[in-house]
Amino acid sequence: MTGILENQDINSENVNANPENENTQAENNGNQIEYASREEIVSRIKELMHSPITEIKDEIEVLKQSYYKILKQENEVIRQEYLTKHGSLEGLVIPNDNTDDDFKQLIDVYKMLKTKFNEEQDNLKTENLKRKNDILNRMTIIIRDSENVEKHYNEFVDLSKEFKEIKNIPVADVTLLWKKYQVLLENFYDLLKINRELRDYDFKKNLDKKEYLCQEAEKLLESKDVISAFKHLQELHDEWRNTGPVAKKDREEIWKRFKDISTAINKKHQDYFNHIKEKETDNETKKVEICVEIESIDYQKLNSQKDWEDKTKFVLSLQENWKQLGFASKKVNNQLFERFRKGCDFFFSKKAEFFTELKEQFNDNLRKKTALCEKAEELKDSSDWKKTADELVKIQKEWKTIGPVPRKYSDSLWKRFISACDYFFERKEKEFSSQKETEYSNLEKKKTIISQLNEYLNTEASQESAKTVRALMSEWNSVGFVPFKEKDNIYKEYQNVLDKLFKKLNMHGAKQNIDNFTSHINKYSDKDKHAVYKERDRLMRAFENIKNEIKNYENNIGFLSSSSKGGNALVKELEKKIEKLKDDAAVIVKKIDIIDEKLQAN
Repeated sequence: MTGILENQDINSENVNANPENENTQAENNGNQIEYASREEIVSRIKELMHSPITEIKDEIEVLKQSYYKILKQENEVIRQEYLTKHGSLEGLVIPNDNTDDDFKQLIDVYKMLKTKFNEEQDNLKTENLKRKNDILNRMTIIIRDSENVEKHYNEFVDLSKEFKEIKNIPVADVTLLWKKYQVLLENFYDLLKINRELRDYDFKKNLDKKEYLCQEAEKLLESKDVISAFKHLQELHDEWRNTGPVAKKDREEIWKRFKDISTAINKKHQDYFNHIKEKETDNETKKVEICVEIESIDYQKLNSQKDWEDKTKFVLSLQENWKQLGFASKKVNNQLFERFRKGCDFFFSKKAEFFTELKEQFNDNLRKKTALCEKAEELKDSSDWKKTADELVKIQKEWKTIGPVPRKYSDSLWKRFISACDYFFERKEKEFSSQKETEYSNLEKKKTIISQLNEYLNTEASQESAKTVRALMSEWNSVGFVPFKEKDNIYKEYQNVLDKLFKKLNMHGAKQNIDNFTSHINKYSDKDKHAVYKERDRLMRAFENIKNEIKNYENNIGFLSSSSKGGNALVKELEKKIEKLKDDAAVIVKKIDIIDEKLQAN
């Protein structure tokens, strides 16, 4: 009686699973060999083709994944090399090689063998189903002969044993077939009048086995490896089916215990995959957000090296965030990766275009500035002081209009250029050193002018005093150079007194100027609009001229402050002129406003 099953409906995903095959697969996956090249993988697949399909199918799948992984890495290298060389991936064609052809042929052969194996397995399952149904029919005939059931006991046990030995049948027929079998078993035992002690012994042995299976299942509840626990549970289900019935009084209790444990393990298994699904959904949302971020880059705003470097750091941070995320759902994971990679490829191709163009501009600027260096070096030994000085000032202005050069040449090129200029102007200064006596005489004249200007600080502001101050300023400007060591101090004194006088005199003069202009404009009647417009045009032209003059002075200051060692005094005087021009411009603007108000009133 050992091995006869009682009637219970066991929940199992694969009652035909072979534990030995699962162990072998686990060993293969746990000790996966890493191959360095596609040729090694093709060689290994050729070796495996001589083995049974059941022994090689798992390793073949692993080898396929490794092959495509290496192929993808090789293709990525080709893509990057092509992108570096050509600036884009347009026109790239990655040809197949002999190894790829061999791999595809081997896989096709493997698929053909696998298909043939599956067909043979389907035929075997169909044949086994027929054999099991024949056994059940024979067992039914024995039960129908209820009066001679004891005589058929051994035959019935043999049939039951034969029924259990037939393992491989279609999954769809498993449950119904086992139910029929269990019904026949129970009917047989109900009819069978054999020694009660023998039956009780069999029941007790089966109960012990099923209690053991319950204990093993309870241990699986504590396992942290949910997948392994679920697979082990299926093995326990198979053992339960292969274990005979227990006494009627114990059947419901022992079955409920095993069923409750199975339900709990199945729930953990389902919860595990639900959690994975939730995580994948969350990862999908985050990956879509990253794709949107990289696709939303406004390339119109990336106009400088700093802009591109800052945005590159941003893109690299997106890539790092992407790496930290796990998989999204299978149906979109590859699509999202391709979308993100496309965005990254587009960004770096645009960056390569920008820096290629920038490099060309830098090299063109390098050629222009080098030519200016050569020209300055040709002029530095000239003794035609006026003409050469004008020419050097001209090329210095031209230097400022040329953009930057590659950083590694910037300092050396500037030093080369300014050294040539300084060399000439130092020679020029030494040439005129004989004028020292005149310079000391000029110094005394300028001191006298400063004293005269100081006298007007205590006088009342008037047009006459302003006129006198301007005359002294003209006289100052007509005086020649002073000794180099005195020029900063004397100029500082001069500027200090002028600052005070300008503050005192110019404000008064500007106000009087505006008042006089207002009175003048108000005298025009409505019939004199043409004259008013003509005056406005004159003021606009004057304003534009002042603006251009200010711009020229500011350009000169920019050059002198960066390249001339003795330009401080001249810089300050130019700054004063700029301030005066700005005051004049403000007066003109006010006059234009007065005209506009009159025109609007009319």
